[in-house]
Amino acid sequence: MRKTLAIAALAGSMAVTGLALSPVAAQAATATTAATTSTGTSWGKFFSSDRKAYTFGKTWKSGHVVHTKWYSVDKVGGKKGWVWFEFYQNGSWHKFNRSFDGKVVGSWSGKGIKKVYTFTCWAGKFDNCGRKYRIY
Repeated sequence: MRKTLAIAALAGSMAVTGLALSPVAAQAATATTAATTSTGTSWGKFFSSDRKAYTFGKTWKSGHVVHTKWYSVDKVGGKKGWVWFEFYQNGSWHKFNRSFDGKVVGSWSGKGIKKVYTFTCWAGKFDNCGRKYRIY
């Protein structure tokens, strides 16, 4: 009796949590995920290691072009913050950075991009850099 109840409870919990999805339901779940990716992903706040600057934004794909719009923030005056982007495009890695003082908005885009990473530094291009995050 206990084994029967345990099996019934396990089967019920699998159905509730979606572990036992039918093929149609599994395909619908996958299609929903793919649609979300094509409409864009918001990311951040990604801080410098000393937490004096941060960056956030949104990355999305439209056709064959990947777009990124970013917002960076630090205290006005004094030392600058730096946002770095590293991306894999057409078989090789590329990187660039932009400095900011206060609140800055920027954007960039490119064709053939497969992966994009970002991180934020403060007080110099290579100083007080935070963790690197994949944003696309």
